[in-house]
Amino acid sequence: MKKTVLALTMAASVLALAACNDQKTADDEVIAKTKIGTITKEDLYEEMKGAIGATVVENLLLQKALENEYKISDKELKEEINKQKEAYGDNFKLFLQQKGITESFFESNVKSELLQTKMIESLKVSDEELAKGMERAKTEVHARHILVPDEATAAEVLHKLENGGDFEALAKEYSTEPVAQQTGGDLGWFGPGKMLQEFEDATYALKKGEISKPVKTSYGFHIIELLDTRPAETDKTEEEIKAEIENALKGAQFEEKLQELIKAADIDIKDDEFKHVLDMYLPKNVGKK
Repeated sequence: MKKTVLALTMAASVLALAACNDQKTADDEVIAKTKIGTITKEDLYEEMKGAIGATVVENLLLQKALENEYKISDKELKEEINKQKEAYGDNFKLFLQQKGITESFFESNVKSELLQTKMIESLKVSDEELAKGMERAKTEVHARHILVPDEATAAEVLHKLENGGDFEALAKEYSTEPVAQQTGGDLGWFGPGKMLQEFEDATYALKKGEISKPVKTSYGFHIIELLDTRPAETDKTEEEIKAEIENALKGAQFEEKLQELIKAADIDIKDDEFKHVLDMYLPKNVGKK
């Protein structure tokens, strides 16, 4: 299963929704008055909730999970805010106007950026991992898989394959991957850093035509077949490839760490409209990393 690239956007302009329903003032506070009616704070909140509410709730929950793990001192925050303001110079107020945000929102966004930076800086790639990635970068693989939610179903599928079952037909019958009905589980060609680490490790360990035992990832259990391999073609330098491998490995660690923080936060979303905002970080399939 292809790895999700996280877009952890916590822009302060989006976080405005939270401020719109600040209980320090009444929800019926009038924002604008006209001859044909008024717009209250509650009107604005409901409109924004419908338009960007899911994104805001998602980002607020992610930020709280990060704040619980990584600490930013007042001094750090003030220094970074001043640094960014100085970079805009006399155009800072113009920048705020163009973005449609207040100075307070700008400062909140700086804090979000610092939290993400601290998380990324905490991730480490070992020399062994990097060397393995560099070696794998020389080869691309063509594989297909069948994704199921539990180990018992994976064992059932594997048994059918070992007894002559058709891989494509079984993928269409059993796989929980949304596109399996069209692809039969075929993932095409890919190299290192494109899949979840457990999936990648299992695939590169196979020989051509070999089928794996059930492979557990955060999405469930995979049965993988290696269809073919080929030398990777690239115009990139060794240093460029090395940087890509390191970024890919850190990306996988980023996802794993974020899942860990969300699970530890024991989040209980009360509003049914937003029940699924964290699904991409915590897939419903029960297999865990």
